[in-house]
Amino acid sequence: MTQPRVTLNDGRCIPQLGFGVWKLTDETAPALVGVALEAGYRSIDTAAAYGNEAGVGRAIAASGLAREDLFVTTKLWNDSHGYDAALRAFDASLGRLGLDEVDLYLVHWPVPRQDATVETWKALMRLREEGRARSIGVSNFTAAQLARLIDETGSTPSVNQIELHPGFQQSALRAFHAETGIVTEAWSPLGQGGALGHPVIAAIAAKHGRSPAQVVLRWHLDLGHVAIPKSATPDRIRENADVFGFHLDADDHARIAGLDAPDGRIGPDPETFG
Repeated sequence: MTQPRVTLNDGRCIPQLGFGVWKLTDETAPALVGVALEAGYRSIDTAAAYGNEAGVGRAIAASGLAREDLFVTTKLWNDSHGYDAALRAFDASLGRLGLDEVDLYLVHWPVPRQDATVETWKALMRLREEGRARSIGVSNFTAAQLARLIDETGSTPSVNQIELHPGFQQSALRAFHAETGIVTEAWSPLGQGGALGHPVIAAIAAKHGRSPAQVVLRWHLDLGHVAIPKSATPDRIRENADVFGFHLDADDHARIAGLDAPDGRIGPDPETFG
């Protein structure tokens, strides 16, 4: 699978399609990440909160792939905000992964009640300067929260990983990302499966001779998003990787745009979570 890469604002590049490992365990992650790597994925997205960093690390070690051919993301959990706590949490994640550095380190949630994101972000800036986190970014941040980070530190996140799928398209936030040079990365890009049964998606899939999941992932790629679909089924892992042989047309995109819903969020609200 030869796939496009997206250039980050620090000059590094991220594969446009990655494999998400949310809900996989340390026990199940090695085999399933191994399937993903065999299918051609080269970007793996984990997090301290997932409890599977060690399993992901074992899969990477067993893959036989050169480290420079892989893009590894992990994330800082909500209990480790603050400068010193973030540095300790990063060290712990590296230890579990068995790596000397990660390609992308993200603040998993803004946790506004703690009001510690600026100090937390300064810790990530230090990790980037040390080269142990090659790129740094955030996840689930609103435009206002991003603006505050940028204004108070002078450093713009490379990525904001957000809930994004046909039922919740976040157009205003994506526009802010475009204005500020932040790459949009979609978690739950398939809407946790909810988008796949929609008649519009089914019709577009039939038109292209593709599965509904392939259509939704192609929609993300056409819009320039990075997408990290998660599956625990080997056949679906392979199917989700096979999205580089077709494109959607303007009519397809217009029909999918019509699926956006203001109440389409399925995950937590960043303004209150944590």
